[in-house]
Amino acid sequence: MSAPVRKNFVFDAKVAQHLEELAKEQRVSMTALLQTIIEEAYKKIAKRKKIAIAKKLIGSANGLFGDEKSIQSIKENQDV
Repeated sequence: MSAPVRKNFVFDAKVAQHLEELAKEQRVSMTALLQTIIEEAYKKIAKRKKIAIAKKLIGSANGLFGDEKSIQSIKENQDV
């Protein structure tokens, strides 16, 4: 599904030229190239958000085992 963005982007002439050259080299439209660049950047952001959530969940798990022991200290004290 696509949704039009009703904004005008104004690029510096040099940046616009680079965008056009990149699009020609990759044989895609400038729109497709920008979409790819934006999606790749957003994937990095989404990954950082997921890592932050995981760290928060792991941090909140500490103390659930009584005496506010960390998961690492519990693992150290386990019989192998």
